[in-house]
Amino acid sequence: MTLALLVTLLTLTVLKATPIIFAALGGTISERSGVVNIGLEGMMAAGAFGAVYATSATGNPVVGVIAGILAGAFFGFVLGVAATRLKVDQIVAGTGINLLCIGGAAYALVVLFHQQGSSPQVASLGTADVWLIVLAFALAIALHAFLWLTPWGLRLRAIGENPRAVLAAGIDPLRVRMLAVTISGALAGLGGAFLSVGELNIYSDGMTAGRGFIALAAVIFGRWTPLGATLAALCFGFFEALQFILQGRVAWLPSDAMQALPYVAAVIALAGATGRVRAPESDGVPF
Repeated sequence: MTLALLVTLLTLTVLKATPIIFAALGGTISERSGVVNIGLEGMMAAGAFGAVYATSATGNPVVGVIAGILAGAFFGFVLGVAATRLKVDQIVAGTGINLLCIGGAAYALVVLFHQQGSSPQVASLGTADVWLIVLAFALAIALHAFLWLTPWGLRLRAIGENPRAVLAAGIDPLRVRMLAVTISGALAGLGGAFLSVGELNIYSDGMTAGRGFIALAAVIFGRWTPLGATLAALCFGFFEALQFILQGRVAWLPSDAMQALPYVAAVIALAGATGRVRAPESDGVPF
């Protein structure tokens, strides 16, 4: 591999990993509070579509990114209400959000843009997307420090382990879980916005392509820590970047097999982590 090709591979790795990092950080915060956020995929789709629509309406991709964050936060809040106040099964609620967001975005393409499959091209962040890449890694460090070096982080982790003990100490676990899941959705929405107006300048059906589920795998493989999830996301980003490098260079490998590389990596990672990692004790358990 030449130096130029290696630099391209590393650059693509960081670029492809960034939306997964945002979603994985959101998943980590949510699960540390005790709520499994299966809806990351849908929240990313909502963020991606919201960013494109707001950018189309204003011509400003920064406004689009903010709209994407708000769209993700809204559906994070919806999941929070369903999981904490309504006691809905978290897996069912998250799956419903995925279906609602992905299907709703497809319908909104027809209603708002009067076309199916994809939106018109909009203004993109261009080279300014570097700031979002830097933000992803800065957030990983900040969230890791928050969870392990501050009393608020200790309370959040304690709620994910034993919410009754936290309630006895005078802290409302449900309120903290609601806030954590809302932040989780905002981060997933930011990941989606990075996809649609950072990496690209368009929204198309299926553009999240399972990245929300890969982010969940990164959370588990990273042992429910922000830095671990970030490193896992980089690994998955590497395999996604590798498929672009291999295309046209490995004639005997079918293109479908190359496109499957990040998903195969996610399955292998989860299989290897089975039985070796422990989720927060109350993760996925209603309170």
